[in-house]
Amino acid sequence: MRHLDKFHNGLVSLPVGLYTATDSHTIRFHQLQRGSADRIRNRRVNERTGDEVDLADIVKGYDTGAEYVIVEPQELDEIAPGRSRSIDVAGFVDLDTVDPVFFDKTYFLGPRGAQHGKVYALLERALAESNKAGIATFVMRGREYLVALKAEEAEGLLTLHTLHWADELRDPHAEVPDLPGKVEATAAEVKMAMQLIDALAMEWEPEAFHDSFREKVEALVKAKASGETVEKAEPAAEPTGAVDLMEALRASVERARSPKDTGDKATSPGSRAAGRKKAPAAKKRARSERAGKGRELMALTKAELYEKAAAAGIPGRSSMNHDELAQALSRPGRRK
Repeated sequence: MRHLDKFHNGLVSLPVGLYTATDSHTIRFHQLQRGSADRIRNRRVNERTGDEVDLADIVKGYDTGAEYVIVEPQELDEIAPGRSRSIDVAGFVDLDTVDPVFFDKTYFLGPRGAQHGKVYALLERALAESNKAGIATFVMRGREYLVALKAEEAEGLLTLHTLHWADELRDPHAEVPDLPGKVEATAAEVKMAMQLIDALAMEWEPEAFHDSFREKVEALVKAKASGETVEKAEPAAEPTGAVDLMEALRASVERARSPKDTGDKATSPGSRAAGRKKAPAAKKRARSERAGKGRELMALTKAELYEKAAAAGIPGRSSMNHDELAQALSRPGRRK
């Protein structure tokens, strides 16, 4: 936690603390020399003499082209007295007008002391109800930041989001060489694309997503440690060409709708012959349970399905793709 003397806009002053809001769960490896367990380490070395340099003897140097201008670390603090411990609010903007591309890191803000709780809560409520964000600047670790102060209404919390400066954003037209611009599309193509989006519409639930690549790396490390092998991922899908765009869109819509809307209907006895005798309640219930199980399995990754298939002892699983693994696991008698 970093103490800040105050958040203020010239009239209201609120002592706050800055708290890290996120953790990195990235799996980190050490660098080793191949064929040994010897660590490879980075050192601070004088490139002329090759001697290692102590951190206390390192200063900052700005290259002017002809020479270096030397700047001591404390000099950076001295040119911004007080501001390095203060969040200066320039004003408040509609939150929806701040393009997401500007957002960088997120911090929690908390009042420094219970006596400041009312001012903190009042500011949080006002920002939440107005859907505004305070645009401010402050200096931290020798660098000035542009930030947005906003309310997280569900948590009763103020958050501080560091923003990129406008001149840090690159021109997409200069960076991306093949932007199509305005492309003519038929009404049928647009309609099909909209249907695909509608078929995949969902609520935003961040807890439903997880870092599957990190899990695969963990599985790889675990398997190699025990002398086992890991199932390789499926190859990347082939790019969709303009000629078969409509067919690809149509197939995507059907596949997206199938788990949610049709389930087992396309292959169930009742859908093939509406006039046939209805199945007993027990059979209908069993089909419903299988359909529900099938939908749950289709939502899993191939790695998760393969793990379940291995536990269930399904033969030939190593050569199956995602859908084949799901179908094999959904057959009667298979455990989840």
